[in-house]
Amino acid sequence: MQTLTMSFYVLAFLVILALVFDFMNGFHDAANAIATVVSTGVLKPQTAVAMAAFFNFAAIGVFHLKVAAMIGTGTIDPSVIDHYVVFGALVGAIVWNLLTWYFGLPSSSSHALIGGLVGAAVAKAGIDSLIASGLLKIIMFIVLSPTLGFLFGSLMMLLVSWLFVRTSQRTVDRWFRRLQLVSAAMYSLGHGGNDAQKTMGIIWMLLIAAGALSTSDPLPNWVILSCYAAISLGTLFGGWRIVKTMGQKITKLKPVGGFCAETGGAITLFLATMLGVPVSTTHTITGAIVGVGASRKMSAVRWGVAGNIVWAWIFTIPASAFVAAIAWWIGTEFL
Repeated sequence: MQTLTMSFYVLAFLVILALVFDFMNGFHDAANAIATVVSTGVLKPQTAVAMAAFFNFAAIGVFHLKVAAMIGTGTIDPSVIDHYVVFGALVGAIVWNLLTWYFGLPSSSSHALIGGLVGAAVAKAGIDSLIASGLLKIIMFIVLSPTLGFLFGSLMMLLVSWLFVRTSQRTVDRWFRRLQLVSAAMYSLGHGGNDAQKTMGIIWMLLIAAGALSTSDPLPNWVILSCYAAISLGTLFGGWRIVKTMGQKITKLKPVGGFCAETGGAITLFLATMLGVPVSTTHTITGAIVGVGASRKMSAVRWGVAGNIVWAWIFTIPASAFVAAIAWWIGTEFL
């Protein structure tokens, strides 16, 4: 009876830790959805985060759980998963998120989680524990998501410039201040739909490892609701350090540029979520912002800032994997 009770407490602790990560994901990535709409002056920060949080949660009624299934069963051999691996993965991701938030670097919470899973699983069972096909798809989208964001963002900017070539700047600003509300809402919807499911996948694999679910069982509604609620609350509290980097330091944006960047990013997120690929909202919106700036002129982009962000991306998976491996060992000693 004591073992069963202890197992329940460990399971409850790890579910709470997963929701803490989900909250931090929203907190850390809030800037991705609202940086452009705040930096262009369309919305005040408090209003922007409230809107973003609402649409984060509204994604519950839009997207299927393909991303959650990919995280839960498509990255790590299910037979390797236990509470030590999940603990290591979550600690690795949370520590990296805290570090990058503190220094104002818009790194990827998604890839921190993937890196955490890889590090903990390899520490336990070696590289044979990894599912190559799923991880290769995720790694491929590390390059594809900012590339698609760049492509869609720049194409939107070129299209809008062509359509409104004879329209006064004042009229363009007035129209796109309104349209940017729509694009920011769509981006927040895509953010919630993709990112909340990553935590669902972690809790899903945890419940299967604990014997509370079988691999054929659907994900319980309480998991879905709590994950969407946690990421929405995280967004509501916001990550203001990163807003400045995303909205002002990479390139100067006007409402039309903000609309094009958010729309290009939203298209990429919707596409990835429908394909079941967990992508980085940070990578996506950064690529879109750079695409909008570069479509005007290459010198409009502060490439030094963009380069620092890319370095943070490169280090995310190995750094979080390293921390996760240490956390896995600590977990085996104390959990």
